[in-house]
Amino acid sequence: QVQLVESGGGLVQPGGSLRLSCAASGFTFSSYAMRWYRQAPGKERELVAGITNGGGSTNYADSVKGRFTISRDNAKNTVYLQMNSLKPEDTAVYYCNVVFYAKNYWGQGTQVTVSS
Repeated sequence: QVQLVESGGGLVQPGGSLRLSCAASGFTFSSYAMRWYRQAPGKERELVAGITNGGGSTNYADSVKGRFTISRDNAKNTVYLQMNSLKPEDTAVYYCNVVFYAKNYWGQGTQVTVSS
């Protein structure tokens, strides 16, 4: 079955960096686009970044453009989110996502807290 396991979250000071990872299994990873979403307390889940199956095209939310970079390693079945210049408003649970046979699959999420 489809499994997505996120890691790499934590507590970081404003201006700091984190790299999130999402290990995928249960499907042909290299055939599917992948996405990162986040959900802050009291807010709806929002799309942060997406990457095509081959990694040749990416897209970002306006709020993270120029600070976050999504990438993937199809040999390792892993998608990454490099987050730089973090701000307190980036605090959220970050989720990895794949749409497989028209169904959304999510990981358990990883908490990112940006605070001094």
